[in-house]
Amino acid sequence: MFMKLTGLTALALALPLFANAAEPGPTVQKIQDRGTMLCSGHNGSYFGFVEVNDKNEWKGLDIDICRAMTTAILGDPDKAQIVPLSWAQRFPALQSGDVDIIIKATGWTMGRDTELGLQFSLPYFFGGTQLMAHGDLGVTDASGLDGGTICVEAGTTIERITADYLQTLGVEHEMVSYEKAAELRAAYLANRCDAFAGWGPNLAVLRATEIDDPDAHIILSDQLSSEPIAAAMRQGDEAFVDMTNWTLAALLLAEEYGVTQANVEEMAAAPPSPTVGRLLGSTPGIGERLGLRETWAKEMIAAVGNFAEIYDRNLGEGSPYKLDRGLNNLWSHGGVLYAPVLD
Repeated sequence: MFMKLTGLTALALALPLFANAAEPGPTVQKIQDRGTMLCSGHNGSYFGFVEVNDKNEWKGLDIDICRAMTTAILGDPDKAQIVPLSWAQRFPALQSGDVDIIIKATGWTMGRDTELGLQFSLPYFFGGTQLMAHGDLGVTDASGLDGGTICVEAGTTIERITADYLQTLGVEHEMVSYEKAAELRAAYLANRCDAFAGWGPNLAVLRATEIDDPDAHIILSDQLSSEPIAAAMRQGDEAFVDMTNWTLAALLLAEEYGVTQANVEEMAAAPPSPTVGRLLGSTPGIGERLGLRETWAKEMIAAVGNFAEIYDRNLGEGSPYKLDRGLNNLWSHGGVLYAPVLD
């Protein structure tokens, strides 16, 4: 006898199809078979993101995210293998399989997304044009630069972004352009201009590494532009994209719910909320859906901390650069970073 299924009956019969354990995908499988994860480095140091310390060890925001992903997949952050690459080498290296993923201060653009065969993760950093000024001016934002002189590198988008922003504010100013970055820095340090326009993290590095008295210079609160920075992967492996996104989401969720490197074991033993229970694998499901261990996020947080801890030691107050989080704070703290719902 033919029976017409109601919507609820059909849904109930379909649910087991979605409950099966996920396959990890070819990229994760290759990483597991190899026993190491190949991440992009830099041919030198890109301070705050990818750099080498005095012990010849890799460090930085991008390095810690690679170590987090390596822990999620292989259970050990030290199984991350960093491959030094120039900016020009990074995309060919990914396409050829010399690295598994690019985590290298890489902007998510339409051209890269559609023309290079790349797929991007959720943004994990928003970097844009900012202004640094001499502290003795008593300026905290760009409105205080009226009548001032702004140094900028000639022929860059930063030059136009800065001019447009100040014009919109009605701030009268003189723009002084320099062809070479070294000349630009020297002009600012010689007080030939009141403020220096540049990429926010680079300004923080300049202040920390090339200025005798970093406290005498302030990065103004204005965010003149914002470029989403994301991990880049080869197209065609959706399981790896999912895993990358949920790694980043787990770091943000850990921060949001107060899970830290120091308390993660305690939180896992007695989760204060259902979300924390799911995040740390105390309630099963988070591993099975991605083809990983149930405790992958707990192990990852134990190894590298939550997103706030990673940011602080590499770019923020725990680093030499003291770069305020600004847009890179959680949505609940005035920033734009957020995690999808962990249901």
